[in-house]
Amino acid sequence: MTTIYLVRHGITQANKENRFAGRTDEELHAEGKKQIVQVGERLKNVDISAIWCGPGKRTVQSAELLASLLNVPSSSLPELDEINIPHWGGLTKDEIRQQYGDEYPTWLNMPQTFNLPGCETLKQVQERAVGAVNCMLARHDSESLLMVSHLIVLRCLVLYYQKLEIKDFRSIKINNGSILCLSEDALGGRSIQAM
Repeated sequence: MTTIYLVRHGITQANKENRFAGRTDEELHAEGKKQIVQVGERLKNVDISAIWCGPGKRTVQSAELLASLLNVPSSSLPELDEINIPHWGGLTKDEIRQQYGDEYPTWLNMPQTFNLPGCETLKQVQERAVGAVNCMLARHDSESLLMVSHLIVLRCLVLYYQKLEIKDFRSIKINNGSILCLSEDALGGRSIQAM
């Protein structure tokens, strides 16, 4: 049985400033690097065979740091990238509210209905993230893997594996540097839980 450890990238300056980093080239903050070193310490006795990450700078930096600590290869998958909402990138939550009116309240209060031209929906993020997990499971049999991604991607995976609806998106809390474990049960189903 393959087990996948899911990690949210280390904290960034945007996280500290309550900015929507999106697909900007946001780097890890020094504090975020320390968080990822702590992740590596927690997983050092797990026989991780490969690390997969999103293509964004903060996930690549987190994955490369873990690859160095755990002495395993890392690769990026575009399906693990952050949600695509281009016009929000780099803005604070207050700036989004001021510049884009009802978009942010809808995002907060009815995420299942969030659907803007040229942007991804949470359902689309979930579909590509689950596809990436299935791809990893197909490539690695009975191994332990590590996946580094973003809050939104990880929330979508938790919703899927816990059989929750997109409307429950806000109920999922995942801090920077958190570790989740996606494992198979005795009946062949998959479940996800915090470590």
